[in-house]
Amino acid sequence: MGKLTDRLNLFRVIAGFALLIALVSCARTRDELDLSIYQYRDTRNLVRFAYDAAARVEEDGLEAIRHFRENREFYNREDYYLYIYKLNGENVFHAGMPELEGKNLYEVTDIKGKKITQLVLRALENKQNPHAWVHYSWWEPGKFYPVAKSSCHFKVKTPGGMELFVGAGMDCPHEEREFIRIIVDSAVDLIDREGEDAFEEIAEPGSAFVYRDVKVFVFDSEGGTIISPVIYNSPAEINFIESYDDAGHQPFKRALEEFRTRDSSWQVFMAKSRDKRSLVKKSLYLRKTRLNGKAIYVGAITNLPQPPWTD
Repeated sequence: MGKLTDRLNLFRVIAGFALLIALVSCARTRDELDLSIYQYRDTRNLVRFAYDAAARVEEDGLEAIRHFRENREFYNREDYYLYIYKLNGENVFHAGMPELEGKNLYEVTDIKGKKITQLVLRALENKQNPHAWVHYSWWEPGKFYPVAKSSCHFKVKTPGGMELFVGAGMDCPHEEREFIRIIVDSAVDLIDREGEDAFEEIAEPGSAFVYRDVKVFVFDSEGGTIISPVIYNSPAEINFIESYDDAGHQPFKRALEEFRTRDSSWQVFMAKSRDKRSLVKKSLYLRKTRLNGKAIYVGAITNLPQPPWTD
């Protein structure tokens, strides 16, 4: 019995390597995948995973989906799993939750009211979001409570002409600087197209511009609040330019000095952490644009990787 178990385990390992080789060979037929924009290995692995599966679907069509179903355990990993949808919101394949297959999730919302599938479809058309990232709350297979999730997606067309999107998501993800770059640049594009009408969508908690502890904010050239970084429809005023961090630095004032020669700025500042006794580093990304002939500034803040001695 022990020898039989050993043989089965060996077979699973060999099959896993064969699947990996097959996926990689498919991925080489697509455009080069730029992963240099990410700070974390987990994020890079997730994007490769979804990208390679998308390449296989694009090449083999429905035969690839049959293959995924027959080898479901290889696409339901500890940290992430594969899923595939039609553009109308119908789930075609779900490695982690097969009970969703055949169901339409176009209107499904998370705990904060985010319409997840609709956010994915918008992300797929967003030139600022090349890997179609969305951020929301979901639950892990076999568990009952929601966790923070970030997912990337690729739109594909099968040889038979069916349009699908292939995605994979990571529970409790690292906060990548690229995530705030995407939402800030997307907010600037929206303001440039729609003017002040864009502000309501940017501030809306269920939009792509608000997730976890991240929120796009906007202020004017005097530092006055247009969209608060803290509260939806906030009556409170913050003077961004004169504000200090917890180490006495003025990151917004430094950014405005850089805007004399450029339209974007990355700043690092220090902030208190609810999880650590010491100060931690935060990253601020800020863009300058114009509205009604006047300069305004659009930004967001996220965590930076912390050195191990702060744990």
